[in-house]
Amino acid sequence: MTATLKLTRKGFGIELRCGTFSISIDGKNAGSIELDQTAELPIEPGHHVLRISVGRHSSHERPFDVTDGEVASFRCHGTVLWPRYLASIVKPDLAISLTSE
Repeated sequence: MTATLKLTRKGFGIELRCGTFSISIDGKNAGSIELDQTAELPIEPGHHVLRISVGRHSSHERPFDVTDGEVASFRCHGTVLWPRYLASIVKPDLAISLTSE
């Protein structure tokens, strides 16, 4: 029994927070993703927590549930607006946007 996590890294404009993003599922490293890339990762059905990071900067944690055979789809991108970029210096979990699709 497996499910799939589909993560697409594509935003609008130019990312101000760039580099290779690390993918963390349930607090464990699950891979990485580059700009304009899509990663599909097999995961166990059930409840999970997703977080994307680069260095000390990250997204908010996104909890989600997935059933056998289901695909959980998310989109991420680095900061594209200067005010948010500056705020992420103080609050690092503002640096990466992570939304479900």
